[in-house]
Amino acid sequence: MYTTSQPDPVRLEIFKNLYQFIAEQMGIVLQNTAVSVNIKERLDFSCAIFDGSGLLVANAPHIPVHLGSMSESVRSLIDAQRENIKPGNVYLSNNPYNGGTHLPDVTVITPVFLKNNEIIPSPQSPVPSPIFYVASRGHQADIGGITPGSMPPHSTTVAEEGIIFDNFLLVEQGEFQETAVRNHLLNHPYPSRNPDQNIADFKAQIAANNRGVQELGKMVNQYGLETVQSYMQFVQNNAEESVRRAIDVLKDGSFIYAMDNGAKVQVKVTIDRENRNARIDFTGTSAQLNSNFNAPKAVTQSAVLYVFRTLVDDNIPLNAGCLKPLEIIIPEGCMLNPNYPAAVVAGNVETSQTIVDALYGALGVMAASQGTMNNFTFGNQQYQYYETICGGSGAGINFDGTDGVHTHMTNSRLTDPEVLETRYPVQVESFSLRPHSGGKGKHPGGDGVIRRIKFLVPMTANILSGHRLVPPFGLNGAEAGQLGHNWVQRQNGTQEILGSTATVEMQPGDIFVIETPGGGGCS
Repeated sequence: MYTTSQPDPVRLEIFKNLYQFIAEQMGIVLQNTAVSVNIKERLDFSCAIFDGSGLLVANAPHIPVHLGSMSESVRSLIDAQRENIKPGNVYLSNNPYNGGTHLPDVTVITPVFLKNNEIIPSPQSPVPSPIFYVASRGHQADIGGITPGSMPPHSTTVAEEGIIFDNFLLVEQGEFQETAVRNHLLNHPYPSRNPDQNIADFKAQIAANNRGVQELGKMVNQYGLETVQSYMQFVQNNAEESVRRAIDVLKDGSFIYAMDNGAKVQVKVTIDRENRNARIDFTGTSAQLNSNFNAPKAVTQSAVLYVFRTLVDDNIPLNAGCLKPLEIIIPEGCMLNPNYPAAVVAGNVETSQTIVDALYGALGVMAASQGTMNNFTFGNQQYQYYETICGGSGAGINFDGTDGVHTHMTNSRLTDPEVLETRYPVQVESFSLRPHSGGKGKHPGGDGVIRRIKFLVPMTANILSGHRLVPPFGLNGAEAGQLGHNWVQRQNGTQEILGSTATVEMQPGDIFVIETPGGGGCS
């Protein structure tokens, strides 16, 4: 019998790793069973477990922008469907105004029930409320919208970005609702271009969640429900204390960071030493935009959570405890807390990076990284593909930046050239580091990369990027990182220069070239 009034330090470490292990197992199942290149090869997905109130307990080290916001999706489900959540039900959600990030990131949520100390896998009655939730979020290669790949550079409303699922009943008492899902994917002004792939990936997410349910059941059988739930709380409390220790050594600061489109993120961090809290105030940030660079509130919170988690030296899982010492002020109607139906597809991938770098600038701990995911999509009715492209990371007060890495809010990888060229009619003509693109300083910023993709059939290509006009800042007088560049080299030898965001028709023999920014230096 284990005491549950105070955590045993050894057992705390065991449970912390057990919870994370469950999320990792979910991720392995998702990767192995998914169909799309985006999930299977690029690993653009995240898995996590939550307590009975929908608060994040532990995650695998997947995609930061997913993990800090998934809890909002789970709690939205609890608030909206509290009386209807039953064993055997599984829900689907991507609503950016209910905890989602942007529409391609679709979350599958499975409630976990217990009866007579056994996990209930299918319909039973009556049953108590769920004791846990497990969830997996995967980036769909296409979820509809005005451009293939569902990352339109020039959307102005969320409807143009694809199909919204808002606590949609994906599995009802053990029965997969394929007809309803397919109808929802197709009954839209801009329907999904590949509903079969969507459905296959949804099923993979259900399978991943089932693994999480099974592993939680094993844990409850071994340790008892009271111990498992108590250590969920202890793990969150431990994370809270770790963040408070990080706050203890921080100083007040503020920062204003402009973006290529003229918008700005303004943040002021105030440290309360007595209560060991931090106040993060985004007052002064640009108002809601008529572009898609608005970041849903959940994304903004996720970026703040990520930054403070990175300041912690302890090996803790990102969870709800990390947020407790943080008071986050995001004025309603600003670009970091927009009102429906504002477009948001770039807010998740681009503005989130700006928030992170602005916070590091305010705290004076790190120069700007490339500050963009360099979102590249291409496709037609037959093919749809999406990738994010690495660049230089920023230098810190005691470390150099890193060359050619995905930075901050993204943690996906690029598709292997062999897989990309097998699955799509394109060729990776070259992919190399971009020398001397990191900012100079006592600690130099990391270098970006150069990526050249040749098209073999006509397709629409889209780039959604940043830091093509505003360079990633250096810290303490060091140089900024170099700007990124986008252009098309036509088969006839002419060059077509593109801006930060662009849609272009590619013909056979045309090459799309992306030079990603370097990171800022630090002196």
